[in-house]
Amino acid sequence: MKIFLVFVIITLAIIPTSTAFGSHIFDDRDAFAQYLDIAQLSSEKYLLKIDEKTYDVYYGYHGSFEVDIKKTDELPKLVHMNINPDRKSLEITMESVPSKSVLWLRLPLEVISAENEQYRLVIDGIDTKYDLTKFPDQYALGMIIPKDTKYIEIIGTHVVPEFGSFSIAILGISFIGIIYFVRNVHFLI
Repeated sequence: MKIFLVFVIITLAIIPTSTAFGSHIFDDRDAFAQYLDIAQLSSEKYLLKIDEKTYDVYYGYHGSFEVDIKKTDELPKLVHMNINPDRKSLEITMESVPSKSVLWLRLPLEVISAENEQYRLVIDGIDTKYDLTKFPDQYALGMIIPKDTKYIEIIGTHVVPEFGSFSIAILGISFIGIIYFVRNVHFLI
């Protein structure tokens, strides 16, 4: 019997056990019954087309979990987004902003990014502060937009297309032209 007891104790000591205990921090147990990305379910989506590729840019007004927003309140209306490769920015045109409001965007990293996550936000020509949250493949950028906002620009350090196919073609033609010029013109030194 002693041998059996020693055998059981040694066996239990050798078996690796890893136990993780979690405590619920929410009183509402249904809090975990959310989809992984509620922003995609509760927001609007703008299809941003760049060089025959389409990117989903999710956006919305107010916070994701605000439930007391009156449905009679008129929300701002976003009408257009485009990339400005010269300024390395995302330009947003608003049609109407009836009152001071919160606007948030989910920006895919492959569309626009900034070195050290330091974007510059300009609303109707005025530099504006913003809130930024990083996700694995995108940023959520939140801002307060004043009444009657018309133009929003988010400036980064990289946008697609950094070098479009047209730019590469011009570079290639220029390179061939320089080689031809150097071979056919004799320089007197």
